[in-house]
Amino acid sequence: MKVERCEIEGLLVVEPDVFPDSRGWFYESYNAEKFKASGIDTVFVQDNHSRSAKNTLRGLHYQKNPGQVKLVRCTLGKIWDVAVDIRKGSPTYGKWFALELSEENKKFLYIPIGFAHGFCVLSDVAEVQYKCSSVYNGAEEAGIAWNCPNIGIKWPITEPLLSSRDLLLEPLLPEPPL
Repeated sequence: MKVERCEIEGLLVVEPDVFPDSRGWFYESYNAEKFKASGIDTVFVQDNHSRSAKNTLRGLHYQKNPGQVKLVRCTLGKIWDVAVDIRKGSPTYGKWFALELSEENKKFLYIPIGFAHGFCVLSDVAEVQYKCSSVYNGAEEAGIAWNCPNIGIKWPITEPLLSSRDLLLEPLLPEPPL
């Protein structure tokens, strides 16, 4: 397993060891001991799985208290995955990081507490699976508008399919929410 630090402190790209052969391939999608040895010592308590059509954009979402660490991967199709730093006092507050996650590259994005997360679907359909460090709590759910001018994310789509909830999200405030 290879772990790469991103330019925004705390974000990590994880690339599993994949073992292909004539029948297909195999990889460990999660091994707590190997993750801990690589510096990722998070206890995950919930797994989520979504399926979305092309041009769907989900996000930018976060949990306020206690927050959620997420370990995100795309197991079918391909997505553009985005994390935005919203940590109070962070020198990279409001900065974003994105990468393509796909069934082909099998990469993961490790997103610590204090980040908003979202993704858009680039393939005809995509399935996204992610682990969370705390159980979802609707009362603590919050979000930021996907097209917030204060952040300036360069999404690879221009007319996303959004949920009614995501259509109502506000821009990022000048002061950190977390």
